[in-house]
Amino acid sequence: MHCPAVLLLVLLAGGMEAFRICAFNAQRLTLAKVARELVMTTLVRIVARCDIMVLQEVVDRSDTTISLLLRELNRFDGSGPYESLSSQPLGRGTYLEKYVYIYRSHKTQVLDSYVYNDENDLFAREPFVAQFTLPSKVLPSLVLVPLHTTPTAVEKELNALYDVFLDVSQHWQSKDMILLGDFNADCTSLTKKRLGELILRTEAGFRWVIVDGEDTTVRASTHCTYDHIVLHGERCQSLLRAAAAFDFPRSFQLTMEEALNISDHYPVEVELSRVAHTVQSFSLATLLLLSLLLSLLPLRLGLVA
Repeated sequence: MHCPAVLLLVLLAGGMEAFRICAFNAQRLTLAKVARELVMTTLVRIVARCDIMVLQEVVDRSDTTISLLLRELNRFDGSGPYESLSSQPLGRGTYLEKYVYIYRSHKTQVLDSYVYNDENDLFAREPFVAQFTLPSKVLPSLVLVPLHTTPTAVEKELNALYDVFLDVSQHWQSKDMILLGDFNADCTSLTKKRLGELILRTEAGFRWVIVDGEDTTVRASTHCTYDHIVLHGERCQSLLRAAAAFDFPRSFQLTMEEALNISDHYPVEVELSRVAHTVQSFSLATLLLLSLLLSLLPLRLGLVA
């Protein structure tokens, strides 16, 4: 194939490169936990799949656990450098958790962040909202709204999440956002009927991209879609490429015991394209046709000569 055609295909591949956003309940992530070699190695491999990872259940009140994780990530495979953004410890009483964003700083940057002002104490752990840059002309920035609900108040917290959406929309004048995390929105914590009645289900514009019935739990004895990713905004949804739970025990060939030492949840992931699907489909056809014409051009010139 001639150089112009090769160049076009290289440009095409770059335009189709996915941007992956993940959420993972790391199940009481502490310094003692990451001190175990298999735990740290597996966490690094999980996080390194993602351009932005939102960790939940980080219960180390210091920054030591995340600092060690970042150190190992930045030594891992050259996919970094990685940086982090942490909330303060959140919760009621003595048990507190952090939301922690870990992100590839050469692909995205934090524009702004804030902890939602939960005046009525509706959340056990109020969302730590962050706005990131995206490598996309269609959507240059995106807001992430993570939530880890408490199992005894799932419906109340998920309905209150709609108020967070409204607050964020007004705060940054943008409705392109992703709500994500361990919603506990299945099995004994929330029936299918009550799930279908949530405001985020009945209000137009919200797209739940982790399919109902997809198992996001590690244990063989459970089959629950606890963890979710919800997209809002036309531009955001136009970039959707894929979404799923990541079965890390199978991918990394871990025993059930080894996997449960990491977490009893799978991470959930969404991939966004750099260009909208309607534009991408048109560009693909156009570029392939142009590539073909360019490859035939020397032959036609030879015939003329």
